Amino acid sequence: MPHLSKEFVLQASSAAALPTPELFELPEKVLQFGTGVLLRGLPDYLIDKANRQGIFNGRIVVVKSTDGGDIDAFTRQDGLYTVGIRGIEDGREIEENVVCSAISRVLSAKSQWAEILACAANPELQVVLSNTTEVGIQLVADDVTQSPPTSFPGKLLAFLHARFQAFGGDKEKGLVIVPTELIPDNGTKLEAILLEQAHRNNLDAEFIDWLETANQVCNSLVDRIVPGRPAANVQAELAEEFGYDDELLTMSEVYTLWAIEGDERVKQILSFEQVDAGVIVQPNINLFREMKLRLLNGTHTLSCGLAFLAGFGTVREAMEDDCVAGFIHNLMLADLLPGIPYAVDEKAGQRFGMQVLDRFRNPAIEHRWLAITMNYTAKMHMRNVPTLLHYYKQLSAVPHYMALGFAAYLLFMRGTHQEEQVWYGEANGLAYPIQDEKADYFAELWSRLQPAELTRTVLHNQALWGHDLLALPGFAATVTRYLEKLLTQGAHATVAEALNKTVGQKATAE
Repeated sequence: MPHLSKEFVLQASSAAALPTPELFELPEKVLQFGTGVLLRGLPDYLIDKANRQGIFNGRIVVVKSTDGGDIDAFTRQDGLYTVGIRGIEDGREIEENVVCSAISRVLSAKSQWAEILACAANPELQVVLSNTTEVGIQLVADDVTQSPPTSFPGKLLAFLHARFQAFGGDKEKGLVIVPTELIPDNGTKLEAILLEQAHRNNLDAEFIDWLETANQVCNSLVDRIVPGRPAANVQAELAEEFGYDDELLTMSEVYTLWAIEGDERVKQILSFEQVDAGVIVQPNINLFREMKLRLLNGTHTLSCGLAFLAGFGTVREAMEDDCVAGFIHNLMLADLLPGIPYAVDEKAGQRFGMQVLDRFRNPAIEHRWLAITMNYTAKMHMRNVPTLLHYYKQLSAVPHYMALGFAAYLLFMRGTHQEEQVWYGEANGLAYPIQDEKADYFAELWSRLQPAELTRTVLHNQALWGHDLLALPGFAATVTRYLEKLLTQGAHATVAEALNKTVGQKATAE
């Protein structure tokens, strides 16, 4: 079977959507640090989508910091790869296969640094993208004259300095830089590191002024599950369907969110924003960060213990159960949405919530509840405590679904035995690891306290939550009642009973 390549695309037909020849001739407008699946499945896919519609009309030069891995595959396949999109959108199952031609070439920072720096003199270049993992945006001692510098910010700074020199400090040649690393305020942090490194490397004042005033480093938030290469049997089936082998086959969910903080100039340069409603360029993206944190991540955190104790291994399995799916739906839209500590339009919040529920139902994604329980306490503190406090501030009522989720968290954290310094709990006849730094604390509490006192002790612990949650009227009593029911009648029956009692009713403070 032939490999995916430019030659194959120009000579053959396929069940996947193939690029047209003129797409291979587009100029290089983007420098991208990173070859990972998130970049391939989100920004690179979107740029390809825009190119097909005659909008962005630019390709990507990719910088790989280390040799080996998939750089050889990119060379063999002329930068081409297939994006297989699977999921549910507005209740409809979606299946799409596209051969992405956005990448023109992949260069090794280790062996082709001079060639990378030469790209700085390209007048067509407008954009820098990156995803170097969360540790990539860090200030380290770096020499920007090395070939190459050690860190990602060092490499980027050297590239920008080369561009400044190539165009004599022309401020029209500044770039729009959009990091997609999953850290808050990623653009703000990257810009601060670039400026600090410029000073440490004793770069001239004219360059530092150009760095600050001619370039825009944008905060951004990306959200798309991109598992990458599928299981071997699935890949073999798709190869038969497509008529070619693809070493870089990249599977992705349907949902897309890429929120970028920028002005009209940024919006104009990132013209691929026009081709997908999931790409948003606006001056403030905090709303999208809050909705993701509170509705998606917060729902995961308050559901993971309960769903796992009810016997479900994955999110999708739980969404196939009417009771647990009903709990997740109501938790998100009845409790968490009104509790978001940020001004949110209710229709926008409802729409976002329904998209999240579609994502949870995606048959192509296997997201395991046990993995979501990692660092359970820290996640509960960061994602859900602010929502709980704001809910009380707004409604002066007990959020029953949040209370049930919190009770399940307490029960999940009941360590029964320890092996090699790891605490294990027991559910449905099986042991499970408690991967949480507070596991010792909870094991000790469970060894000596009854549910009511344990609940009160945990809620009162301001070192855990930053607040005395015992002060919230009725919350401790409701959590205790649910915890006792979980212990006596099990998770699934408790969820069913809670739905019958609270659906259609407004919970009131006790």
